[in-house]
Amino acid sequence: MAGLDPENWEDLRALGHRMLDDMLDNVKAVAAGPVWQPMPESVRQGFHDAPLPHSGAPVDQLYHQFAQQVLPYAVGNRHPRFMGWVHGGGTPQGMLAEMLAAGLNANLGGRDHAPVEVERMVIRWTASMLGFPETATGVLVTGSSMANFIGVITASRAVPAGVKMRAEGIQSRRLVGYAGQTAHGCIARAFDLAGLGTDALRRVPMDAAFRMDMDALRSMIAEDRAAGFEPFLVVGTAGTVDTGSIDPLADLAAFARDEGLWFHVDGAFGALARLSAEYAPALSGMEQANSIALDFHKWAQTPYDAGCIIVREEGKQAAAFAQSLAYLAREDRGLAAGAPWFCDLGPDLSRGFRALKVWFTLAGFGTDGLGEVVTHSCAVARYLAGRVDDTPCLELLAPVTLNIVCFRVVLENEDLDTLNGELVKDLHESGIAAPSTTTLHGKRAIRAAIVNHRTTEQDADILLNALLDLAETRTGKTLHRASAETLPA
Repeated sequence: MAGLDPENWEDLRALGHRMLDDMLDNVKAVAAGPVWQPMPESVRQGFHDAPLPHSGAPVDQLYHQFAQQVLPYAVGNRHPRFMGWVHGGGTPQGMLAEMLAAGLNANLGGRDHAPVEVERMVIRWTASMLGFPETATGVLVTGSSMANFIGVITASRAVPAGVKMRAEGIQSRRLVGYAGQTAHGCIARAFDLAGLGTDALRRVPMDAAFRMDMDALRSMIAEDRAAGFEPFLVVGTAGTVDTGSIDPLADLAAFARDEGLWFHVDGAFGALARLSAEYAPALSGMEQANSIALDFHKWAQTPYDAGCIIVREEGKQAAAFAQSLAYLAREDRGLAAGAPWFCDLGPDLSRGFRALKVWFTLAGFGTDGLGEVVTHSCAVARYLAGRVDDTPCLELLAPVTLNIVCFRVVLENEDLDTLNGELVKDLHESGIAAPSTTTLHGKRAIRAAIVNHRTTEQDADILLNALLDLAETRTGKTLHRASAETLPA
């Protein structure tokens, strides 16, 4: 066998240039197409029935299948009216970085090579962005689910005699942690995967602004200690998934310090609001955390996947994850030099070159440019909230802290939860816009998260106009609507 390289490099080169041109054209014109469209059953069935291939197919045939059966039916987050979930829109620059990284095919678990230094640089930059010392440690991971998991594990090993648990297990220790009721589900999953159990995560009630209630937190910790439990962690959220609210981070930092608790911040998307001069003050206190989880594939628009965990104190992460194995011996020179390795800071030994696209993002746009994306997204959200307030049949259901607007259609003699849920599905299938739903105070909400750098106020208008059109069609009622021009500047 001669290997897997092409027999004709020039043919592959020509096809590769066509693929690149096609994808650049597709991204350039993405706003002209539907946000999302249902996959035809014939396409779905084709994937379901495809047999395991025993002989190879030419790359041009595979590309044709991709263009016909995958590209038109993607999730849609590149589109400016994808507003349902907190997904970044990506960039052409990031796409090119992914191509370069795939061509290099580097494993960043460790060893002495340039891609490792790129990730070290990115981690140092991230620590600086978040207000951490440059000696902080960190690692790029799939996303905040893994980043928060690493944060929980690191915190649990930082308690007295915690490192012993790596060999002995949790056994009879009654460790408990605390997070707001609206904290992301990955926090509870982290407690599950860490062997602590989801019951060990106490869910703290929220105040009227959907922020963690500090008085409730104090009472819960006092009760747990009196009952013989061992509080070790409090998780603050910078940008909750439902409403974008921000927990009282400065109060949490001071409280955790006084109580001897590890203070972790889930800043999946909200942490990068620190790059906006307008919104950075809302995150005051985050820089005092022991660890922060965040995603570059959200507000920083880096292509999926690109999560990150940063730990303030050097050595804490390695104490939780490092291993001494003969086949991973570090040397003083040669390819096995370059310790410490990133495999000592998390569960992954095999790791791709995520750092290249993050480098291209941070260096290519700068923190000022990314901060402008945050400011713009939040401005569009405020504009959308203003449109909601100005429209009699719409009701705002939560304060707009950052970039998430939760509202609903309110009509007499209608089952409002059912109506709003169906309208969101109608919007999806129309291809015009893609918000999501959530439930706030028992009410079904339409949730619009403005994350994409391509989204404008005009897109907010299109969303609302389409929503009202669909509501009229579904209910047979004529709805009063205000034009954007009638709103105060």
